[in-house]
Amino acid sequence: MPEIKLDSRLEKISRLVRLDRVICDVGTDHALLPCRLYLMGAKNITASDINDGPLKSAEATIKKYLGRCENIRLVKSDGLDNIDFADEIIIAGMGGDLIGDIVSRIRFANEETRLILQPMSKAEILRKRLYQSGYYLIDEHIVMDNAKPYLIMQAGYNGEVSQIDDYFAYTGLVKDLYSLWLLKNRLKRAANGCRTAQPQKAESLNAIAQRIEAYIKENGEKV
Repeated sequence: MPEIKLDSRLEKISRLVRLDRVICDVGTDHALLPCRLYLMGAKNITASDINDGPLKSAEATIKKYLGRCENIRLVKSDGLDNIDFADEIIIAGMGGDLIGDIVSRIRFANEETRLILQPMSKAEILRKRLYQSGYYLIDEHIVMDNAKPYLIMQAGYNGEVSQIDDYFAYTGLVKDLYSLWLLKNRLKRAANGCRTAQPQKAESLNAIAQRIEAYIKENGEKV
């Protein structure tokens, strides 16, 4: 069998997964991650996607790397709408707003549920949706891939609906100074872009950027 090679994002995710749980990879695309998880010891995996094309690609990937494998089920589903249960849920490579919508519709969350989320954008929206939907952040990781940082979140469920402030929505548990420096610059650019049309929003974004800048100066060398 050929070796399964994952990019840095998926490699990190594979190391965070609890292999003894009921796993669902939402938006699986090519299903490389489920195949790797099976080889690592996972025995109860669902790979889902909303479109037929990725599911056909996933089927071909499973055949290529594993041959016949009854431990990975392919399910056509919008998010987890057609999934009966999973307590280890992976949603990677989507916008934070879309991931937040998927998470908010999970029907079977309980205190054993863990989410591994990798938003490509709008992490601040995702963090807010998590807390509004009864979840909380456990940890956040920054993975570099081709000199670009990618955010990976781990979240749990306690059923407590809460609100978080804008600073935490943008920074979360991230302590990586380079990532925070990039975020600070993005917020400043956004503030400049809406200064005339939305002065209050611009002021808020600048205030968050200043807090991030102060944190960087207090906790590490200049980046």
